[in-house]
Amino acid sequence: METVLQHPLFIPILMTLIIIGVFPLLAGYLVLVERKVLADFQVRLGPMRVGPHGFLQPIADALKLFLKEDILPSEADRAIFWMAPVISTFTALSAFAVIPFAPSLYVADVNVGLLVISATSAVGILGIILGGWASNSHYPLLGGLRSAAQLVSYEVALSLALISGVMMAGTLSMVGIVEAQRSRGVWFAFDNFGLMLVPFTVYVISAIAETNRAPFDLPEAESELVAGFHTEYSGFRWALYFLAEYANIFVVSSVAITLFWGGWLRPFPNVGFLEVPLNYVFPALLMLGSGAGSFLLLKNLKSSTQKAVLAAIAVVLITTGLLFLIPAVNQALIGLFWFFLKVAVMVYALIWFRGTFPRFRYDQLMNIGWKYMIPIGMGAILVNAVVGIALANPKF
Repeated sequence: METVLQHPLFIPILMTLIIIGVFPLLAGYLVLVERKVLADFQVRLGPMRVGPHGFLQPIADALKLFLKEDILPSEADRAIFWMAPVISTFTALSAFAVIPFAPSLYVADVNVGLLVISATSAVGILGIILGGWASNSHYPLLGGLRSAAQLVSYEVALSLALISGVMMAGTLSMVGIVEAQRSRGVWFAFDNFGLMLVPFTVYVISAIAETNRAPFDLPEAESELVAGFHTEYSGFRWALYFLAEYANIFVVSSVAITLFWGGWLRPFPNVGFLEVPLNYVFPALLMLGSGAGSFLLLKNLKSSTQKAVLAAIAVVLITTGLLFLIPAVNQALIGLFWFFLKVAVMVYALIWFRGTFPRFRYDQLMNIGWKYMIPIGMGAILVNAVVGIALANPKF
C-alpha cells in the first residue's frame, strides 16, 4: 500500500478521478448557490422543497434531466449534434488538469500550463458553434455565430491580462506563478503599487464574456434567440452544456485566483506571526461557526429526514474545524482551504454581476471589447513593465 501511495502517478490519477467524479456534483451545487444568491437579491427564498433549505435540489434536478427524452431534430446533423455538448464538457473539465489546488495537488505541472488553459477554452467554444450549426435551426445558428464573435473579441483582451501576470512571474507554469507570489511576499493583484488590479479587472470582464454569462449572455438571450445555441437540446445533452458552463465558471475563477490572488497562499505569506491566526484560528472558527449555525437551523425543520441531513452537514463542518487545529492535518488542508475560499468569493462576485447588471446590446458588447478592454490591457502591460523595471533597477 505504501508503495502505491508513493508512486509518482498516484496523485495525478487520484486528481483525475476526483475531477471526473466530484466536479459535476460541484457544478450542480454551484447552480443551487446561484439560485439562492439571486433569490436573496430579489427578496425570495429560492429552492426550499427538496432537502433542508433545498440542499438536495441539485440531485433532484439531475434525476429529472436523466429521465427526460433526448430529442433529435429531424433535420439536424446527427453525429455533430450529439458530439457538440461532449466537446464543450470535455474541454471544460480537461482545463482542471493544470490547475494547482494546493502544493503537489494537481494532475500535471507543465511549463506552459496557462497556455494549456487558454487553448482548451478556445477549443471549447467549438462545441457551442457546432451545436448551433448542427441543430439546423435559425436561433441556434445565430447563437453559435454570436459565441464565435464574442470569443474573438474578448480572447485578445483576456490574453493581454494574462500577459501582465506572466511578466510578474516569469513563467507560464501555474505552480511557478504561485511560487513567484510567495517569493515576492505579496499577491500579484496588489503588486506594483496596486497597478495589477487593472489587468485583473480586464481579466474578470473578459472571462465573463468568454463564458457567456450575464451581462454578456447574448448567445443565449431568451428575449431574442429563445435559448440560443442549445434551443434544440433537451435532457442529458442539454445538461452537458449546463455542466460545461458552470465548470468554465470554476476554471476562470481558479485562473484568476492562481494568477492574481496567490492560489493556495494565505494573505501575507511571508509574515511569520500571521501564520497561527490565519492558518489555524481563522479556518477553525469559520468551520466551527458554520457548523454551529447549521445546528441552530434544525429547530426550523419539521421533517426528520431533513433534520438528519442538516445534522450530518453540521457534524462534518465541526469535525473539519477541529481538524484544522491539529498541525499535521492543518498542513495538508490549509492550501485547499485558502484556494477554495478565494474561488468561492470570486464565484459569488460573478453571480453578483449576473443579478445586478442588465444585458448589453450586441453593439455595446463589441465596443467594450475592442474599444476599451484591448487598449486598457495593452496599456496595463506597458505600465506594469515600466514600473517593474524601475523597482528592480532603482538607478534606471
